[in-house]
Amino acid sequence: MEKLKTYMEKDAAKQLIRFITCGSIDDGKSTLIGRLLHECRAVYDDQMAAVIRDSRTAGTTGDEPDLALIVDGLLAEREQGITIDVAHRYFSTAKRKFIILDTPGHEQYTRNMATGASNADLAVILIDSLKGISPQTVRHSYIVKLMGIKNAVVCVNKMDAQGYSQAVFDKIAADYAYLAAKIGLSYDIIPVSALKGDNITSKSLNTDWYSGQTLIDILESAEPAPSSEHSLLRLPVHYVLRPNNSFRGFCGRIESGTLSTGDRITVLPSGLSTNVKSLSLGDKPLDRASAPMSVTFTTTEEIDISRGDMAVTDKTSVLFGNSFRANLIWMDTEPLKLNKKYILKGSFGSVGAGIDKIYGRTDISTLESADAVQLEMNDIADAGIVLDASKPFDTYDKCRITGSFILIDRLTSMTAAAGMITASRSPENVMWHSHSVDRERRIMLKGHRPAIIWLTGLSGSGKSTIANALDQRLNSLGVHTYLLDGDNIRHGLCKDLGFSAADRDENIRRVGETAKLFADAGMIAIAAFISPFCAGRDSIRGGMPEGEFIEVFVDAPIEVCEERDPKNMYKKARRGEIKDFTGINSPYEAPQSPEIHIRTDKTTVGEAVDTILSHLRLKNII
Repeated sequence: MEKLKTYMEKDAAKQLIRFITCGSIDDGKSTLIGRLLHECRAVYDDQMAAVIRDSRTAGTTGDEPDLALIVDGLLAEREQGITIDVAHRYFSTAKRKFIILDTPGHEQYTRNMATGASNADLAVILIDSLKGISPQTVRHSYIVKLMGIKNAVVCVNKMDAQGYSQAVFDKIAADYAYLAAKIGLSYDIIPVSALKGDNITSKSLNTDWYSGQTLIDILESAEPAPSSEHSLLRLPVHYVLRPNNSFRGFCGRIESGTLSTGDRITVLPSGLSTNVKSLSLGDKPLDRASAPMSVTFTTTEEIDISRGDMAVTDKTSVLFGNSFRANLIWMDTEPLKLNKKYILKGSFGSVGAGIDKIYGRTDISTLESADAVQLEMNDIADAGIVLDASKPFDTYDKCRITGSFILIDRLTSMTAAAGMITASRSPENVMWHSHSVDRERRIMLKGHRPAIIWLTGLSGSGKSTIANALDQRLNSLGVHTYLLDGDNIRHGLCKDLGFSAADRDENIRRVGETAKLFADAGMIAIAAFISPFCAGRDSIRGGMPEGEFIEVFVDAPIEVCEERDPKNMYKKARRGEIKDFTGINSPYEAPQSPEIHIRTDKTTVGEAVDTILSHLRLKNII
């Protein structure tokens, strides 16, 4: 009993490595795994007897046992001599424990290979020495790199069929070196015969010209992929545990970092913070837990935490938004269509999503990026994703779990694609949704054309007074308007902004976007803002149809503006009480070619309104 306990403790202390076998169809992946299991004494006697028996009817190796049958368990696999499903096998040596994922080589089942690679520490890529590098070899090698697998072993198989020719091996090794350099993949390469056992667990005399390691030597010395590339906490909540009224716990797997009782955590996307009250693994209390442990935690404050939320200790380290860029492996027989709605499932749960841009599709024959407007099955592309709601995420190279996702077709529930996030995207890439009631139908209902009338000028020049009078006149004419005034906007939409150059830019950007929405509704938006910088005003003009942005320069000498000074702003600025005040200690860039130029020191309010109305009539807006 003591010996068994000692053995179990030693076995539990062994490091676990997950690796996949991949490559083209008939390269010998299943045979290689069967040979590896057999020589590592991981096949029971009754299993071996069954393989010997089945080899007579389903084998492909003549009189010898077909070791591929150890892992090819499906009837269709045995009938066709190919791998279809991902087969998982466990074995151990004196140094390590291993989980093997035997992935299919047929192009039709590339999705299964990608699924296996997403959880692997290492990849064993087979090449048939009789065929050399195939398109599927290239595709699988590229996917291995995309999935972040840092260790690859290339086995040039069936060397027995080539008379163990060094020249054949060297040619394939040179070809693969060129491919790996183009992909950026690190690897070891070995001449093997899975059928005969050469260089699998022991050095072969048939390849005395090869001085490298055996396959098992490399597997036992390879570094496992870290559970995360950083030590910051990432704990997606998978389940809320509520067995009775006195307990509410939150269950999830720590994908990176550590969590201890007393830690201050922030829950995303809500942004609410609390402290960890207790931590447990099953019914075992813990003071501290780390990746990849699945734990239950409770909090000191009662805050809303739901399935799909993510607990972090440093919210600034997490990307947050509704748009990102990702590498996509398209898996569906139905091609990808831009802006079609899918369900995106990630560590944060499920959310509606669309692909609004394909930056490039990888041509497997050249590994160059090519333009594309849709993706076919097994295509690999760099694409832009837009979510229906903002979510927390990481880039894939930072954390595999929080940086990956799948796309699901809404109608068929088929997995359409696997994705690895490469970067966040700025809001301008958000997809515009077309509506059944379009702009032209809203314009017809209003009875006039839309426009943005943008009044710009110094404080005190008369912008708000003219804008208010114009709004009244247009309203009396039955024109649908809305007045956006600088002070009013800063009470709500822009109350978080100051008066620095950057904040002024953001203030005008927000107002411009709001004004464009009113114009899209068929209305005339009247905006009265100092808007001191030409770039900000020109940006709004650039987003409007020709002739629908009317810039009105409300011009008055600064002395006149200071005399009016209804809020004593100029006096405060002169005394240094207000910083960045336009015209005093912050510049104003006057329009170079405004549609309308009004000198309010020489023109009455009524005359100014008449001038604007005349322009609107001339341009057939009203």
